[in-house]
Amino acid sequence: MKFKSLAVAASALMILSGGAVAYDGTKCSAPGDCWEAKPGFPEKIKGTKYDPKHSEKELNKQTQAMQAMEKRNAERVEQFKKTGNWVY
Repeated sequence: MKFKSLAVAASALMILSGGAVAYDGTKCSAPGDCWEAKPGFPEKIKGTKYDPKHSEKELNKQTQAMQAMEKRNAERVEQFKKTGNWVY
């Protein structure tokens, strides 16, 4: 019971003092947005060992899937216009 009253008192003190203060680091792009890279991490990733070097084939998979879906949907619409039945 003593712990509960202590926690309530600490919460009340924190609320009255303006809330919790977030760690702001040393390099902040905006208040509260203070991510900082580990030492040795490069400023630019391209051309370093951290560069993921995605292949064009992998990057285009979603585009190809979307184009195939649009083609199938166009064929379904054409089929519907001819027969009046919607076939998946």
